Amino acid sequence: MVPDALIVICGPTAVGKTAAAIAVAERLGGEIVCADSRTIYRGMDIGTAKPTPTQRARVAHHLLDIANPDQVVTLATYREMAIAAMAQVRANGRAPILSGGTGLYIQAVVDGFTIPQVPPDLALRTRLEALERDHPGMLHRRLHEVDPIAAARIHPRNVRRLIRALEVYEHTGRPISIQQRRDPIGAAVQVGLTMDRDTLYRRIDARVDEQLAAGLAGEVQGLLDRGYPPTLPAMEGLGYKEMIEYLQGTVSLEDAARRLKRNTRRYAKRQFTWFHRDDRIRWLDVDELGLEEVADRCIRMVE
Repeated sequence: MVPDALIVICGPTAVGKTAAAIAVAERLGGEIVCADSRTIYRGMDIGTAKPTPTQRARVAHHLLDIANPDQVVTLATYREMAIAAMAQVRANGRAPILSGGTGLYIQAVVDGFTIPQVPPDLALRTRLEALERDHPGMLHRRLHEVDPIAAARIHPRNVRRLIRALEVYEHTGRPISIQQRRDPIGAAVQVGLTMDRDTLYRRIDARVDEQLAAGLAGEVQGLLDRGYPPTLPAMEGLGYKEMIEYLQGTVSLEDAARRLKRNTRRYAKRQFTWFHRDDRIRWLDVDELGLEEVADRCIRMVE
């Protein structure tokens, strides 16, 4: 039976979300709608730990490979595409399962958190990035002047979100905070996967080793060869910026691997912080659980 509530499986990187979502989908007759700001890019498979062709053959996945690395997918665009994908899944009599580690994407769907449809202004973004490089903290101060509510919500070092908020203000003349609106999706059961922090960090280290063995450096070199510059936001993501440093000869492969492991652990900590702010998430410690038991418990939370 297809549950009425939307099933959400979230949590930090490397905790096992993909495998759990597939197991739940197979049990319920569902399809997965991905909530990951990195797996949306074509050609970025190894570094983003994108579901494998074998996994995608078992269960349909939506919102993978929807953009080239030099294209911008705004939060509003992602939400529209996710809502449409979930509607199509339900129309086919199947259960949509929203799964991923990008908290803002999940919030956009569950709470209807959207922002105005202002197209990216690459020239403005370049100017603002240069301003922040030359005068660190300037963007946050400027945003505080025009939109103190948004400035209070955005970390001073989150340059990408600061630029987007300023971009919306520059194009509309109105603060992004007063243009944001909520249109909740309806009932949703959010399951957060967690485990002992040291265990998670060992899984992260093992995953990085597997990515390197699978050809991560070659994947990054191929993207550079196709003309995607290192300064693209997509190319500055985990796994790509570290490999670019190695490929440019500024660090050894061993140093690049150490940096990637460290940066991924830090990213996992930020994900924990984000998700723990939402007290609606039901946490499931998967340390001692097999995959089938994880799926069983997720399904019981929905029933």
